[in-house]
Amino acid sequence: MTNQAAAPPVPPLFDPEQGAVVKEPDGRGPGWWVGAPSALYDRERQRFYLYYRQRRPLGEGRGWRVGVAESADGVRFTEIWHATKEQFGSSSIERSCILKRPDGAYRLYVSYVAMPQNRWRIDLLEAEDPRGWDPGRRVTILAPEAVDAEGVKDPVLFTVGPRTYMFVPYGPRASVVPGSTEEQLHGTGNVFTIPRIKHPSGLAVSEDGVRFDWLGDATLPGGGWDRQMARVSCVLHTPPVFQVFYDGRTGEGDIYEDKTGLCVTLDLRTFHKLTPDAPLLQSPHGQGCLRYLEAVPVGDRIFFYYEYGRPDGAHELRVHAVEGLARPLR
Repeated sequence: MTNQAAAPPVPPLFDPEQGAVVKEPDGRGPGWWVGAPSALYDRERQRFYLYYRQRRPLGEGRGWRVGVAESADGVRFTEIWHATKEQFGSSSIERSCILKRPDGAYRLYVSYVAMPQNRWRIDLLEAEDPRGWDPGRRVTILAPEAVDAEGVKDPVLFTVGPRTYMFVPYGPRASVVPGSTEEQLHGTGNVFTIPRIKHPSGLAVSEDGVRFDWLGDATLPGGGWDRQMARVSCVLHTPPVFQVFYDGRTGEGDIYEDKTGLCVTLDLRTFHKLTPDAPLLQSPHGQGCLRYLEAVPVGDRIFFYYEYGRPDGAHELRVHAVEGLARPLR
């Protein structure tokens, strides 16, 4: 569960306005977004791999396309793989997570709206190289009914020793406002924007990265700026603590305009919230969106990737590299 604590040293922070643009959205204005990044650095190949989601306004396709790009420097990327929502039989795809297996193969844990149930779920693609991922060969990793939820989404995975940990933002049925109808919860195809349900993050563990045991709640919504949602976005290991960044919102006029907060944990079971009163990071534009923060330690630098709200209401994908010490978890 989430508690509050005195703040330990935090990772080096940065000015979001100074980040380099990695990818721009397909259009201008609200609803045109690119972001939801997941990234890793492959030391054997000396290459960065970056996943992103491209999104259109609600009436024009939502999360319609995802891609993975490769880079030698972590800033300039070339796309090497992509997929569309039609290949998943879905109305929308969102944040997914790249993970490299110990044997060198690559995994992509994909969150998308499964039809006709109209509920978010998480599937797995595997290949020797990201270029080989085939949506037609995906296998289900976590369905919402397996954890008594109305949806599971946006997984964040990393390994510690022989175990794979997976943070999962979810909509627990126990938190649904009594009397809520199926249409009220799932009529839009996105229960994670509905104020009739809470949106914490849960934690699951696995010995093989395929079969997971559900441990229960991890980060919980707070009482202020993050009172509707506490969606884990990334984890940095800065011994002796794990620093857990998360997205929050009030649910009142700020849907899709999430901001970034921070928790810490020693044991990946008890989480101490350091930002109960205000976000840690936000954009200076519009409603302040800075969400889906990803952190990749490489040498003596940390590469932060993030979805950033622009003055025109669109979201773009940025990166900012800072000096800092952290241990890679993938």
